[in-house]
Amino acid sequence: MSTALLSQLYPAHLETLQNRARIALERGGFDHLVIAAGQPRYQFLDDLPYPFQVNPHFKQWLPVTRAPGSWLVITPGHKPRLIYLQPHDYWHVVPEAPAGYWVEHFDIVVVREAAAAAAHLPADPARCAIVGEDTAAVATHCPNNPEAVLNYLHFHRAWKTGYELAMMRVASHLGARAHRAAEAAFRDGASEYAIQMAYLGAARETENELPYSNIVCLNEHGAVLHYTNLERNPPLVSHSLLIDAGASFHGYACDITRTYAGADAAEFRELVDAVDGAQRGFCARVRAGASYPELHVHAHHVLAGILRDHGFIRMSAESAVESGVSSAFFPHGLGHYIGLQVHDVGGFQAAESGGTLARPAGHPYLRLTRTIEAGQVMTIEPGIYFIDLLLAELKQNPAAGDVVWDKVDAFRKYGGVRIEDDVACTAGDPENLTRDAFAALK
Repeated sequence: MSTALLSQLYPAHLETLQNRARIALERGGFDHLVIAAGQPRYQFLDDLPYPFQVNPHFKQWLPVTRAPGSWLVITPGHKPRLIYLQPHDYWHVVPEAPAGYWVEHFDIVVVREAAAAAAHLPADPARCAIVGEDTAAVATHCPNNPEAVLNYLHFHRAWKTGYELAMMRVASHLGARAHRAAEAAFRDGASEYAIQMAYLGAARETENELPYSNIVCLNEHGAVLHYTNLERNPPLVSHSLLIDAGASFHGYACDITRTYAGADAAEFRELVDAVDGAQRGFCARVRAGASYPELHVHAHHVLAGILRDHGFIRMSAESAVESGVSSAFFPHGLGHYIGLQVHDVGGFQAAESGGTLARPAGHPYLRLTRTIEAGQVMTIEPGIYFIDLLLAELKQNPAAGDVVWDKVDAFRKYGGVRIEDDVACTAGDPENLTRDAFAALK
């Protein structure tokens, strides 16, 4: 992405954040919004740190993700202040000096020790809404994470600025490129570990730089929704690959899942194609004013129809949903918000003041219950799985007689199918960040 485009998009993004901060502070009765980048955490009884993950509130303001001990101070009517920790250190890589399209918009103070930041924070901590973890505290400035302030900021984080959408498009491009490399490795008979290495090489990111731990599943491992074991040896036959893997750019995430059938799996390939077609239809329904929970329930009916059409069940789609049979094959939610975090905040929030929008009855794992609005970005990730635990429970369901168990058992070796795209709602047709990224690679 060109510096010229970033320079063009960033000022409007910053203005939006400043307006949100001003209103949030008014709601909470504070004068300053103070955001801690965070501090490294260390493993128990060791001096080995866990990978540092910056406070998402911090990286929304500027593309700095590797400056632990730094702070932001936002005071309405004043230029935002960045207190940037750049220690004298020969044991570790020191954060680079601030540079780039964003620096002119900040009053930047460089400190050499974490404790020195206190001298540059507002004098009265009681007048500050301080956002961060307890471990980020410096002197008398301790994170208080006021509910009224966070509720407002989290609710409005659902709407992405033009700058944020641009960051997510780049992340999607990186992810799509890496998914192509992973598919090629699968076609060559690689192990899960080798597929992961091919992915990382194409994404040009380390595991710790990814927005989440990749899910790379060969064969029956696709039935473990968050499988991360990465077998080093390839199976004798690679029947299927389910890969759920993302990428990051300037602190923003993509979240992409694809499923591929092996050379011997023509019938499974037909199921993958059916889920892919259904998923495209769900993406097309990401429109302003639509209910995400209703879209989730609609997805259950469509997937139940696929189960019937492909010979896994004998009952109608309606009966499969009402009896809970569809949930045994599609046990998770249709998707979630995405942006600064893979599972971005605010998915259940009823209003900018707080409150909770309940999940539909019988769907306990749905992560998004709000109405879809233009400017929001969410994942659409339907799936059909053959999970031993859930299938064993299904056998106790009164509707078990309408399940074609021989067909189900024959598909356990494939694990399952999931197709996932990141989709932005617009004033018109939705923008599919993921499909567009794959198309641009051709």
